[in-house]
Amino acid sequence: MRWRAQGGLVLAALFFGVTFPLVHDSLQDIEPFAYVTLRFVTAVVVLSPFALRIARRDGTDIRALLRVGLIAGVLLAGGYATQTIGLKTATPSASAFITGLYVVITPVIESVVRRVTLQWPVWAGAGVATVGLFLLTGADLSGFGAGELWTLACAVLFAIWIVYQGGQANRFHPVPFITVQMVVVAAVCAPATAVQCVGHLTELAWTSVLFTGIACSAFALSLQLWSQRRISPSRAALILLSEPVFAGIAGYVNGERLTAIELFGAAVILVGITLAEVGSLRRSRAQRLQAELGAVR
Repeated sequence: MRWRAQGGLVLAALFFGVTFPLVHDSLQDIEPFAYVTLRFVTAVVVLSPFALRIARRDGTDIRALLRVGLIAGVLLAGGYATQTIGLKTATPSASAFITGLYVVITPVIESVVRRVTLQWPVWAGAGVATVGLFLLTGADLSGFGAGELWTLACAVLFAIWIVYQGGQANRFHPVPFITVQMVVVAAVCAPATAVQCVGHLTELAWTSVLFTGIACSAFALSLQLWSQRRISPSRAALILLSEPVFAGIAGYVNGERLTAIELFGAAVILVGITLAEVGSLRRSRAQRLQAELGAVR
């Protein structure tokens, strides 16, 4: 079950990453907030019938689901909104790197909220992966300004969201829980869409909206939430950092070419993830062995 949760997060990151070139190209036609709104509306349409059926079957406490889903949805919507605002002035590379800092912010928030001391492999893996992310994105932070600050707020909100929904994940089935969050995201982004306008709904834009709405939002986010029922938020955040690696692979297939430094950065990210997982596995085995020896005595 443990490895299934990790595999679920890797698969979710794969969907997030490989769709990056598609989203990037479609944003030349459709406005960012319109894209986010339509993407999550699509996901809600797809998931709602299943969410209603599951909620009735399980006898879900609807009030609790709506309350928790509202909080998680606002955090998720805030992350998307601040990232979008930041992209107005921050470069894509800086945005990608700063957003990825959620991997080191998440352990800090988790340790404070849950009042636990996290295992050293998680901290070490997060640090190594952050270095790899910097090399992969080629971020230039010399002109740190308002756009970068908005993006940093995005990283903090995503980190809080990962910790919060991880703490609530076992209370509700993933499908109703994520569906409520998506309704909130669409509702929060709709007014901004009205102000910003929609842009041009070209065939590429619709393809991006429908594919990411179904594959990334409806499927991958549900899979992420399911996996977070079985793995800590900090380790989940670290595994999800494989997204830019998959994005780089997708970009290569799309005709882009990574430099040697960028390829090295992708490899360093994978080393960081492996370091955390192998270290955590060894520690868990040692704890189980110690417990077994204690029981024998």
